[in-house]
Amino acid sequence: MSTHVFGVRHHGPGSARSLLDALERLAPDIVLIEGPPEGDALVALAGHAQMRPPVAMLVYAPDDPSDASYYPFARFSPEWQAIHYALGRDLPIRFMDLPLANRIALRRREREEAAGHTAPDAAPSADDGAEPSAEPAEPWRGDPLALIAQAAGYEDSERWWEHMVEERRDTESLFDGIRTVMTALREQVEGELAQDPPILERYREAAMRKILRATEKEGFARIAVVCGAWHVPALEQRPKQSEDNRLLKGLPKVKTTATWVPWTYGRLSYHSGYGAGIGSPGWYDHLWSRSGDVATPWLIKVAQAFRAEGLDISSAHVIESVRLAETLAAMRARPLPSLAELNDATQTVMLFGESAPMQLIQARLIVGERLGQVPESTPATPLQEDLRAQQRRLRLKPSASDQSLMLDLRKPNDLARSHLLHRLRLLDVPWGRNGGREAGKGTFKESWRLKWEPDFEVALIEAGRWGNSIAQAATTAVVQEARRREDIGQLAALAHQALLADLGEAIEPVIEQLQARAALAADVLVLMQAVPELARLARYGDVRKTTIERVDTLLDGLLARIFIGLPNACSGLNEEAAETLFEHIQGVHEGLRLLDDTRLQAQWQHTLSQLADTQSLQGIIRGRCCRLLLDTGAMDEEDAARQLGLALSRGNAPGQSAAWLDGFLRDSGQLLIHDHALWQLVDQWVCQLPEETFMQVIPLLRRTFSSFEAAERRQMGERVKRGPVALGSTHDHPGEFDRVRAETTLPLLSRLLGLEDGE
Repeated sequence: MSTHVFGVRHHGPGSARSLLDALERLAPDIVLIEGPPEGDALVALAGHAQMRPPVAMLVYAPDDPSDASYYPFARFSPEWQAIHYALGRDLPIRFMDLPLANRIALRRREREEAAGHTAPDAAPSADDGAEPSAEPAEPWRGDPLALIAQAAGYEDSERWWEHMVEERRDTESLFDGIRTVMTALREQVEGELAQDPPILERYREAAMRKILRATEKEGFARIAVVCGAWHVPALEQRPKQSEDNRLLKGLPKVKTTATWVPWTYGRLSYHSGYGAGIGSPGWYDHLWSRSGDVATPWLIKVAQAFRAEGLDISSAHVIESVRLAETLAAMRARPLPSLAELNDATQTVMLFGESAPMQLIQARLIVGERLGQVPESTPATPLQEDLRAQQRRLRLKPSASDQSLMLDLRKPNDLARSHLLHRLRLLDVPWGRNGGREAGKGTFKESWRLKWEPDFEVALIEAGRWGNSIAQAATTAVVQEARRREDIGQLAALAHQALLADLGEAIEPVIEQLQARAALAADVLVLMQAVPELARLARYGDVRKTTIERVDTLLDGLLARIFIGLPNACSGLNEEAAETLFEHIQGVHEGLRLLDDTRLQAQWQHTLSQLADTQSLQGIIRGRCCRLLLDTGAMDEEDAARQLGLALSRGNAPGQSAAWLDGFLRDSGQLLIHDHALWQLVDQWVCQLPEETFMQVIPLLRRTFSSFEAAERRQMGERVKRGPVALGSTHDHPGEFDRVRAETTLPLLSRLLGLEDGE
């Protein structure tokens, strides 16, 4: 009997290629692979025809699915290739590590001890499936290879491992070299860790040795062990079995469930925050798929990506980039160009030194956008099965890259897609992000940006506590959330979200909660927050084929209380509170415009008139009320000019005048451009301000004018440049008739109308 331990990097194409060569030479009878023993029941699915890496083995606790760990595999992962080697030869495969049943229990105990301010007994390791809670105190504690990389003159351990292992062509002595290096490294590092031993690592390696000893007792002639390079010395230089048994005795345990989930190359990278990842999975995939020249095919992909974005990249650029990359590799004593040389050549030749477009290559090629696929027979919760069925029925295929989707809600399939995406958002699965305002304004168009993340699988498992279908789970989640929320504005928004998701059974309970909260609410500002969302509910329910009852009655009650209480609520406000009230008044006004109820609008206009005439209120409130009255026709231009003149008179403080002007003009530059009387009033007020006063109010004026469109500000500047003479010309008075200019159009009009000259 012989045991052969092969130390690899978890996601290394060179390690995978070398491992396959070593397995062919060894011809083992069984393969042990570092990984959770819970995965033994899933390993056969890895050979399924529908399985497409990258994928991850997900192990979670059913009583709390957020307690989960991932074990990702790419097609270039050594462990994945070892699995397929064994499956292809019908060899037994076993995973060896500390069971997640113990690790999750240890994590829970650690959290409990941390909450009790006691010293933690265990800490997650650097290659644990869980996200690391904090950076290690010294870099080598999380990545011991950094010591060797620094000694060899490399910036980081990834570059060192890539050059020394992944790009290596002679594989026969590779694993002996890895064993020697790791043995020396562990002797050095373990001396530093003597006072602070990584307890979880000791548990894991003891569990690995326990499984290895049990396998050896079964009498296999040749045993192949595939594990992270760091663990090789611990598996070959074993302590007594009694020591491992004593260490593992009495470890806590919880019930766990395991399954396969799709993964992405983005989640394999460091940029996603996944602790056990690699920085360039797309590049590693390229290395795995190419055995000869890797530079030319890679730079062709780069050129194609740039061309797709409209950059002018020719074949000559590719040829010169290849030459430069090979030259840089020779200068740096590299046998072949690595990613560093290829990036330098790309930026120099194709981009003429520009660095910004390299971000495209980083995201699209170096990291990559590949999303894996798991077989339909993979164990899943009912909620996951329901989502997959709806994805097939609605032809919505998950993708790891951003995709735009425009829905026409008049089409049944698009309407069903919209309902699904909104329901998933209510379940904390934001597969789609609303990309436009169309849905909120009652039109039949709705735009989305779709991007599938692997974490959504865990969110779906967690949401399974609400129900076995997406509709049922979303309904239950909304009802539970409505009971929890106290703010009526948030409740109104929740009701609107339920409407968008077509959750008829959830809307009524939310409205009931909203009525109960509104009946107890005494603050007018709180009531005003609910009006815009409730107005959208009442106005656009039928657009989505959803009938909303009782909303009109609720709105009538809320608005009556707002109309009565708003004047008192506006008094005694500071500038910050006035700004908040400004937004609420605008929101109520927009909501009433949606309702198109003349009775309510008349009552609202009466309330606005009261506020506009109350001189003790903040200027921004009075100015906005005048503007809203002007927009609705309840105030004519002459009255608006009179109000403006009073607000900007010398008897008022300059700050209050500027605030009134801000409330009146914000986001409405066209009014100022086309109303000559208004323009002259503002111009005269600004011109008569003393310099000291002007400097005091200019920040507020700048804020007002910054709300105008750039084209509007440009027109104002041109008008000011023409000066007061131009302002007084007849061309600035649209109501005056210029006979000379009008007569110049008569010949053309005669020809258009087919009239004879003189008729």
